[in-house]
Amino acid sequence: MIEFAPDRPRWRQVADVIRERIADGTYPPGTRVPSVVEMLEEFGIATTTGQKVHRGLRAEGLIYTEPGMGSFVAKNAAEILQAAGDDSRD
Repeated sequence: MIEFAPDRPRWRQVADVIRERIADGTYPPGTRVPSVVEMLEEFGIATTTGQKVHRGLRAEGLIYTEPGMGSFVAKNAAEILQAAGDDSRD
């Protein structure tokens, strides 16, 4: 479990961890990311919080969900993260 900062929503903090794992290659393109249930176990968060994590990462284009199969890292996730990093330095 991680130590949550009190001044940021938990779903954003968990999304940051998943984002970092995508960036460092822990979750390469096409591999499964943790399910909501797996996030509940690892991070001690509520179901709705885990759903927000997936929703947020999908909105960024970092993951996609296959009904009945799970959520997976998008093929272009590294480029998206690189572009986001470039934008934050401007």
